[in-house]
Parts: sequence; structure tokens; C-alpha cells
Amino acid sequence: MPTAADLERAARRARDSSRLLIGRTGREIPDCPDALLHALDLTLVRAPYDRLCATDTAGHPATVAVTDPAAEAEFLRARAEEQPHAALVLRQVLHMAGQLPVPQALDLESLAYSTLLGGSGFARWLAVRGPRPAPPRATGDPVVVRRERDGLRITLDRPGRRNAHGAELRDALVAALDIALWDDTVREVVLDGNGPCFSSGGDLDEFGIAADLAAAHLIRTRAGAAARLHALGDRLTARIHGTCVGAGIELPSFAARVVAAPGTTVRLPELSMGLIPGAGGTVGIPRRIGRWRTLYLVLDGRAVPAERVLAWGLVDRIEE
Repeated sequence: MPTAADLERAARRARDSSRLLIGRTGREIPDCPDALLHALDLTLVRAPYDRLCATDTAGHPATVAVTDPAAEAEFLRARAEEQPHAALVLRQVLHMAGQLPVPQALDLESLAYSTLLGGSGFARWLAVRGPRPAPPRATGDPVVVRRERDGLRITLDRPGRRNAHGAELRDALVAALDIALWDDTVREVVLDGNGPCFSSGGDLDEFGIAADLAAAHLIRTRAGAAARLHALGDRLTARIHGTCVGAGIELPSFAARVVAAPGTTVRLPELSMGLIPGAGGTVGIPRRIGRWRTLYLVLDGRAVPAERVLAWGLVDRIEE
């Protein structure tokens, strides 16, 4: 059995490490000190499938309950080894972003994202994907804004593109959010989406078209939605549904209240592209569920049901 001195030394080495460190245990509750759990990037604990959510609700925020911690740890290791640069950059950003105010943390995320856009991992993903045609221009307003007494409802409205967060939709969303920020009579803002899902995330047809990565960074941070959503504070409710991918959950995470429809799932797929979340996901999501479970969402990359992220605190309630 490790002594207290052994555990203290392990926690110190984990804090000082530049490697991605994932712990695992066959227990439902880890029998190591909180200092070590905090120092590790993630700890996998055991739970029967039908008790995943209950275990996570009662468990330490640095842990994720899985049915087979050894197999899941191996899966996460393999995922990280497929895109090692993105995995390590993700770790660095998550460690630093939590110590910064939201605007500066968004700058950090975007700088890291632009770095990875110029990396070999993203280049490999683009080569495998192959060339894509430019997305069609919207035939109507990609975002619908309606005034409802002292409230404002902002609806993503490109259902044919699954409300993909492309340049047109982003600019229209930012313009709508600016109305709410500039108009002091707007007491409540509701953000939702039309069609089969709230948003399928970034428009993949626009990935790889940025010729100037410095300019892309400035557009993301100065003309993006995340900082504006954060600035709305307690006034903002996000209502999500369907398969919410990438920006489809990153942006709602800044809302004071996130309401998910039954059957909603969330997924962060960016690692497989050689990237990290770039719409605010390393900033808004950790402030709700911690950096450990955020890391898990990105490393794992698979869809997570609303019931589980409700247990974590990424959504606040599930209702029609």
C-alpha cells in the first residue's frame, strides 16, 4: 500500500508533469487523496451501466464513471496517440484557461486553435476528407430574432444545414446578440434552434479555407459569439435538442440556464480532426463541469446523453 508520503509525491509529480495523465481504478470511489485527483488530468472509476449517472452525481468532479475503466483508459490512450499534438495542447489550454477571466481564456483557446490549424494533424484530416465544395449561401435569414415583451428569442434557422455554425450563421447570431447587449429593455434572452437539432457544430465545408490564421484568430475572438453569450449573464437561457455537436454545445455552455429536450446528446469531435474545441468549449464547458470531464468529452469523442451531462451540470434540466 502506498504511504501518505508516496501519494503526496505522486500528486506533486503529476502537477509538474507535461504529459497527459489518466488514472483508473476498479472501485466506484477512488481511495486516493483529493490532491492526486486534482493533479491528474482525469480519473476513471468503475460503475455499473445503469448507475453511471448516479455515480457521477455523487462522485468527485475529477472522475468519470465507466463500466470498464481499464478498457476505457486504453481507448483514450489510443485516441490521444492518433492526434498527440492536439491532445497535449488541449491539456495545456484546460489547465491555463481556468485561471483566466473568460475573455482572456477565449483568446488563449483561439490562439491554440489557430496553432493547430497550421499543424500536421489537421493537415492529415483535411487530406483524408478531401476537397469539399463551398457551402451554399443562405436563402433566408439564418437566424430569426423575435421580440416577446421584455424578452428576445434568437433562433438558429438553417435546418437544411442542421444549423451548422458557419460564417453566415455566426455573423447573424452575433448581430442578434448585440441587440440584446445594447438594449437595456431586454430582460431575458432565449437561444434555440429550428430543425432536427440545435446545431451540428462548425460547418465542415468551411474547415481548412482560412488562408490567414492570425486573421482567423481575430475573427473568432472579436467577431465570435462566445464572449457575447457570456456577457449576457443571468439573462440567457439556451434550449437545445437533438444531436448537439461541437459549437452546438460549446456556445450554450455560456448560458445561465441550459435546458435540453428529451433525447438530446452532446459530442465534442474536434480531436479526431487534430483540433481542440474552438467556439469556447475549453472555457464555458469547464466552468460548468470542470476541466477533467471536459477533457473526457474531447478525448472520448462519442455522443453523451443528456441524462449524463445533467448529472455533471452541463445542462440544468431536461424538459420538452
